[in-house]
Amino acid sequence: MKGKAWKTNMHTREVSASACPDIEALSAGLSVLLCTILFMGKRSGRQERSKKLELAQSETMKAGADVQNSNKEAEEPKAKDQRLMSLFGVADLKNEAIGLYNVGQSCCLNSLLQVFLMNIHFTGILRRIMIPRHAAQMRRNVPYQMLLLLEEMQRGKRKAVFPTAFAHCLSAYRVKLFVQHDAAQLFLTLWNVIKMQMGKPELVEELSDLYTISVQEHLACQKCSLETKRNSSMLTLPLPVLDSNSHKLKTLEDCLQYFFHPEELTDHNMCFCEQCGRKTPFLQSLKLVHLPKTLTIHLKRFCFEKSAYIHKLSHYLPFPQDLDFSAVLTEDQCQADDNEKAAWQYELFAVVAHSGSTSYGHYCAYIRSLTECKWYCFNDSEVCQVSWDDVKCTYGHSNLYWAETAYLLIYMKKQLQ
Repeated sequence: MKGKAWKTNMHTREVSASACPDIEALSAGLSVLLCTILFMGKRSGRQERSKKLELAQSETMKAGADVQNSNKEAEEPKAKDQRLMSLFGVADLKNEAIGLYNVGQSCCLNSLLQVFLMNIHFTGILRRIMIPRHAAQMRRNVPYQMLLLLEEMQRGKRKAVFPTAFAHCLSAYRVKLFVQHDAAQLFLTLWNVIKMQMGKPELVEELSDLYTISVQEHLACQKCSLETKRNSSMLTLPLPVLDSNSHKLKTLEDCLQYFFHPEELTDHNMCFCEQCGRKTPFLQSLKLVHLPKTLTIHLKRFCFEKSAYIHKLSHYLPFPQDLDFSAVLTEDQCQADDNEKAAWQYELFAVVAHSGSTSYGHYCAYIRSLTECKWYCFNDSEVCQVSWDDVKCTYGHSNLYWAETAYLLIYMKKQLQ
């Protein structure tokens, strides 16, 4: 079948490649810099809605070159390997949480790293990776470098550590320092590289189960009722915060209902029907099949004006601490049995927030410790305990130019009794 509805355009946008700055130079004198957010995609109104079937799990990060084997094997002390493999997660520590120094507009990367490493389900997978044998492999292996960073964060009571070695590793996969990154895009890039280099098939499967959302796409011809179904998967739920008439959606629940609401494809959006032999109006819908243990929601707080200027949407949009998908979505919006829907009980784990405009700004992360059940604000090297009222400040405020707004919401599935 031809037509607009089956196009999948949410591929991970590649970051332009260049050599990463020398590690010693970075470590010597980098101060905390502000990073800017780079919003992507020209989607607003009905065009934005007709693109909602985009898939975020496409394997788009391809390594530029194969890892070169080095004849010189790196030193692998047995004690160090045992120490690495015994790590579980930053959230397990009883001492203070550790920050990450900004090493060149890396506030976006730092925020995402903290979200990954504070997730004990993710670090439980990370600590079981296969340790690379050669120095060249170690330098280019993202999961291994993430494990080394985790070890360094747990080693002492320092205020913060430098993620320069990890950033240098990412440069081999077109993720540069000193450039502005989009948090949703960088999350997809990191996840794809981690999955590609995980090594053990069982760990790849566990990683996919931890983050992957399963949906079923439906297209129904309005002339002959011919219906086509397709199962697909996503890494994030990319929720618009405006409806097709550019009206502001008022709550996260409204955004979810709008995302899964059927849409009529008419006029220039019509699809070709094989049974009718011509383009006809179609009804496009998306049904939820399965939700993972760690659910990532991307709030699309941007729109394009007629002048092609990207405008940030900072209006007030509350989100709950506890979220029950089976209560938010209707029966027609779900393609799951009762046992699956009974497990759709979530509580908020983390918020990646952005302050500033589309031209410049700054990222930080609010994360709830899974062991202490306390909220922390990770602002690069500065980490402090905060309250739920502090987290609620990321709901947004249209009248504040530097309004801090939630951009990524990470929910964790509740443990059923």
